Amino acid sequence: MICINAIAAGTLTTMYDIVKDYYGKQLQSSADLKTSACCDAFSVPGWLKPLLSNIHDEVLSRYYGCGLVCPSELKGKRVLDLGCGSGRDVYALAQLVGESGLVVGVDMTDEQLEVARKHADYHRSQFGFKAGNVRFLKGYIEKLDELDLQAGSFDVVVSNCVLNLSPDKDAVLREVFRLLAPGGEFYFSDVYADRRLNPTVAKDPVLYGECLGGALYWYDFLRHAQRNGFIDPRLVEDKPLDITDERLSALVGETRFYSATYRLFKLDGLESACEDYGQAVIYKGTIEHAAHAFTLDKHHHIETGKVFPVCGNTWRMLHDTRFAPHFEFIGDFSRHYGIFEGCGSSIPFDQQQTIGATGGACC
Repeated sequence: MICINAIAAGTLTTMYDIVKDYYGKQLQSSADLKTSACCDAFSVPGWLKPLLSNIHDEVLSRYYGCGLVCPSELKGKRVLDLGCGSGRDVYALAQLVGESGLVVGVDMTDEQLEVARKHADYHRSQFGFKAGNVRFLKGYIEKLDELDLQAGSFDVVVSNCVLNLSPDKDAVLREVFRLLAPGGEFYFSDVYADRRLNPTVAKDPVLYGECLGGALYWYDFLRHAQRNGFIDPRLVEDKPLDITDERLSALVGETRFYSATYRLFKLDGLESACEDYGQAVIYKGTIEHAAHAFTLDKHHHIETGKVFPVCGNTWRMLHDTRFAPHFEFIGDFSRHYGIFEGCGSSIPFDQQQTIGATGGACC
């Protein structure tokens, strides 16, 4: 836990206090934000707009997330939303999972949870459900083991501009991995920096509250994810962020920030590099709102009906997850062909010498 008494003039003693104060008291609506970090970074897809129109105005006005965290194929699934705030994403996801599914929201801010809870009956009626399919729990996302949540009980975990606010990001990722069922995924939007921030700059209360002070250097995030079991993080989309406040802009200097959506899968057998086993997939076009193509990540836009070569990791992300019924699978893992070219890695050795050339092995 990081103490910042000097900066907070003795009134806010931890990063938890800063976040609670900023999101519970300082911000009254999204108009109070000083950067574009905590706002929709990407345009809302047309199919999502009707879902958002069903959500209460007060819930929408207290929304401070970045991007959208509504992955596809959620019908009947159990979803956990970390740092759910006033519940905007919970109520959007509730419509996607349907009455047979469940969405659980966790937040540590009383004021935000009060808004989320008081509109539960409104949304149940608005969605036409006989019974509610949401729960809101007060707690810390680093301490999910202290809540009434069972290991392996969630198909999908989401968060929206929250991981950067945590003083213990390893604990969050470790708990997410524990709570996910095999084949489950952590699908989340957050803020990243192109370098490590100066610790003094990072502790500025407003910079931290605006999701910038706690932003990870992007490569450090990859290391955090991999050591907590998420071997092959996949970037879905990203966008540069603007800092519109002059004081904050001067404070961060040349540091550049990005809003990005990642998906992390809990899968056995993932490798640290993309390996070629001669495999391919064919997308059937059967996922709702994705008749013509399915986008797994920024580099895998798979058109319907077309044979699409994939590395072993991508094959598992489709074959061993909720997406499997929507694909035909070609190949297995019986023969290895080396590194999968074009996935960020290549053989490091000089390729000029060919088989059959003269010379010994030790020359």
